[in-house]
Amino acid sequence: MRPAAVYLVGAGPGDPELITLKAIRRLREADVVMYDRLASEELLEYAKPGAERVYCGKSPGRHSMPQREIEKRMIEYALAGRTVVRLKGGDPFVFGRGGEEALALAELGIPYEIVPGVTSAIGAAASARIPLTHRGLSASFALVTGNRCHGDTAPVRWDLLAQGVDTLVVYMGVSRLGEIRSELLRHGKSPATPVALIERGTTAEQRVITGTLDHIHKLAEAMKLGNPALIVIGDVVLVREQLLLLEAEARLQIG
Repeated sequence: MRPAAVYLVGAGPGDPELITLKAIRRLREADVVMYDRLASEELLEYAKPGAERVYCGKSPGRHSMPQREIEKRMIEYALAGRTVVRLKGGDPFVFGRGGEEALALAELGIPYEIVPGVTSAIGAAASARIPLTHRGLSASFALVTGNRCHGDTAPVRWDLLAQGVDTLVVYMGVSRLGEIRSELLRHGKSPATPVALIERGTTAEQRVITGTLDHIHKLAEAMKLGNPALIVIGDVVLVREQLLLLEAEARLQIG
């Protein structure tokens, strides 16, 4: 029996309407949908009747299924002739371990396809009215993970990130916000640098907290910020404040 295809599909940053048409088409073809915690469960409605649904959710410190087990199950389904959608929050290749899964499939000659998704750096920032690039404020941005998987030895180069890019976007960094702040300040980032924390970006539960690098960790603690959340560091956060002010003025004029 020839193995069936595996589709590594990006579900987008939370709002189910931000999924792509290709992703929906692949969901409708799948015999098995292996989905993550950050993929909206509303998207499972696109799966065909009778499709098996397998939860592979991961949260900080708690994994319902280890990564190697996910890869093993995915391979077993494909070798049994069952088409698989591996549904991931955001984009499979942006802190989604999609590269590892693609390599595991390629090693065995199992056909696969990468279906990109809107990553949360793009989606959540836009939903919070924060442009990652903006003329006169930011001509570059970098994405970095705030945590490291067990076994990683190379530290995040906060020295380079502090001075090398205009806008810094940190995934999975809430639990290390104080440490991130200290590292950036130690390497020359101004304490007055604007920062935004976007909790549950693009969803109905979205919260945006803004402040400066010097005090943002205390503000996050006071506001009881939780996961999933994105950290945006840079002057582009000021554009959000300008937009909100203009919107408020427009509402007053209309009223």
